[in-house]
Amino acid sequence: METRSVTVVAVSDALGRTASEVARAAAGQFPGADISIVRLPKVDDPAQVERRLGALLARGERVAVYHTIVDAALRARVADLLARLAVPAVDLMGPATGTLAVLFGREPACAPGTIHRTDESYFKRIEAMEYFVEHDDGRGADDLSGADVVLLGVSRTSKTPLSMYLAFQGIKVANIPLAAGMEPPRSVFEVDPARLFGLISTVDVISDIRDRRLGDDLSRTVAGAYADPAAIECEMDEARSLMRRLGCFVVRTDHKAVEESAAEIMARLEAVAAAREKRRKL
Repeated sequence: METRSVTVVAVSDALGRTASEVARAAAGQFPGADISIVRLPKVDDPAQVERRLGALLARGERVAVYHTIVDAALRARVADLLARLAVPAVDLMGPATGTLAVLFGREPACAPGTIHRTDESYFKRIEAMEYFVEHDDGRGADDLSGADVVLLGVSRTSKTPLSMYLAFQGIKVANIPLAAGMEPPRSVFEVDPARLFGLISTVDVISDIRDRRLGDDLSRTVAGAYADPAAIECEMDEARSLMRRLGCFVVRTDHKAVEESAAEIMARLEAVAAAREKRRKL
């Protein structure tokens, strides 16, 4: 097996975040490989690239370049340099903008760094993260009128991680824990059912997570019912009954990444919004 290291240089006329993230994703497909990813941001002259690569090549390193240069003229000059140096390269921006240019029938703006500018979406994410902190695990449950999404579920159904992930997408999320024999806050019944999502897992998964959370034997003695499968089954039965009463959209979270559950919720929100917009236009 090849054991020599590889250095991927993420070159950009902006910050190089996109190129480095793509490089990192590609490197993840080679577990155990020695792959270093370094950024070369704010490039405005091919000489900057030549100096960086020259130093690496002089040390005998194997090098590849992933670049996201939006300025077409600069991109062409860098491509010529890479060809001259015989450095394998991936142009992540040229083909992407070129395809859209054909479809729109006009040239791209060629403005570096647009994806990372501090714009409305940035402030929306910050606002959503603040909302999440104030409405995590039942906090602030007396007023849910500002929530885009309300998550309901028994303990250890991924309410908090899922809320955090959705908040980072700019979605204001409140999550409400459900416990056996206890009604949720009255405000839950006032939320639009299209914004209510019930999280469901299996008894075995929840029991295993809770048992690991308890840790030692003393904790299990004091709060043994917390991880008891029979008790969890009762909790789940009550939770499912409540979700039916509320008209929740149910999402299974067992054996799924947070991203998968979040994608399911966001797809549901988009479908509901599209259906309502269609009805509004009729």
